[in-house]
Amino acid sequence: MSRQPLIVRYRAADRINHWLVVLCFLLVALSGLGFFFPALFWLTGVLGTGPTARILHPFIGVLMVLGFARLFVRLWRDNRFDADDRRWLGDLSGVLRGHEAGDTGRYNAGQKGLFWLMGLCLVLLLCSGVVIWRPYFAPVFPIPLIRVALLLHSATAILLIVGIIVHIYAAFWVKGSLRAMVEGVVTPAWAKKHHPRWYREEAGAHVDHKQP
Repeated sequence: MSRQPLIVRYRAADRINHWLVVLCFLLVALSGLGFFFPALFWLTGVLGTGPTARILHPFIGVLMVLGFARLFVRLWRDNRFDADDRRWLGDLSGVLRGHEAGDTGRYNAGQKGLFWLMGLCLVLLLCSGVVIWRPYFAPVFPIPLIRVALLLHSATAILLIVGIIVHIYAAFWVKGSLRAMVEGVVTPAWAKKHHPRWYREEAGAHVDHKQP
């Protein structure tokens, strides 16, 4: 019995982009936790010494925002919420038991929610980060605003870290998801189960491409 051909879910450029954002996130998250919690200051070692980490942290953060911005431009249309997302959320308990609900497109409601959460968090981190960025921008702003920006930056960073932890857990929990971001492909069975509408769209595009 011949196997069905694998379906391309992410092309090489998108996978490289994703893993560069992941690398930047790890560096800024670990160093940021080191700045926020004195007991974890040793985590700043991922960027060298403490002073070096303070210099590099914001630059790597900007690079992370730019990397996500490219993904955002490419993927935001696929992350718009629709009626099937309400069905998915309405049967969340069934989803957690492995029973997909709704005619899901390229992304389900959980993935879409995380996508928009990341976008919002990165905008807030960038704006608050500029306000507290010494020695370049912070001297321009009043001290009370800098304190508010510090609080916002820290709270938003923690929210983003929690969201990414959920994202990582889901990638391992849904068998085959990690392969999509490492190798770029999924099996037809995986696509049909987790993203049936996207599977039909891909299958239809493949058939149309084959027609003379």
